[in-house]
Amino acid sequence: MAAPTALRGAERDELGHGRRRRRCWGRGAVPERQSRRGWLRPVGAGDPRAAKFGFSNITGIDYSPSAIQLSGSIIEKEGLFNIKLKVEDFLNLSTKLSGFHICIDKGTFDAISLNPDNAIEKRKQYVKSLSAALNVKGFFLITSCNWTKEELLDEFSEGFELFEELPTPTFSFGGRSGNSVTALVFQKT
Repeated sequence: MAAPTALRGAERDELGHGRRRRRCWGRGAVPERQSRRGWLRPVGAGDPRAAKFGFSNITGIDYSPSAIQLSGSIIEKEGLFNIKLKVEDFLNLSTKLSGFHICIDKGTFDAISLNPDNAIEKRKQYVKSLSAALNVKGFFLITSCNWTKEELLDEFSEGFELFEELPTPTFSFGGRSGNSVTALVFQKT
């Protein structure tokens, strides 16, 4: 199971023209002058986009050695050398993986939530691991196809506050509109 993503480093905001400048990140935005050092990212997807946007000191984790091997092959093929890969279980994270500024989850929380063996406890452990990995005021970006905004707000209510809801595709059926994906940015309090 791939683990979430995070940035290590001090937050640096730059104010311009009376408002905070923002830089597009995927479909959402983060302050433009955020440090781009120290990611903890899902590696099973083999998605090196963060490195291509200038982020450095990226650490990818997965509990599966074969996922790490596959990601290593993709990273090598892409010519990206600023990504470290480690076999780690996000629910039992080593203390060495802490001090990150941004953590991105593109399916790990969903997978943990579907685990038939004590999913409620595993979700609570996920939140504890996330809190331990992130700095205070660090950001957590989550994309979920199983949870609504309201449900995610409830799951991450302890120690996190909503920073921004990212736009996702909508659909309409039977006169109602909805989203098949939820994407939120939380900030650790």
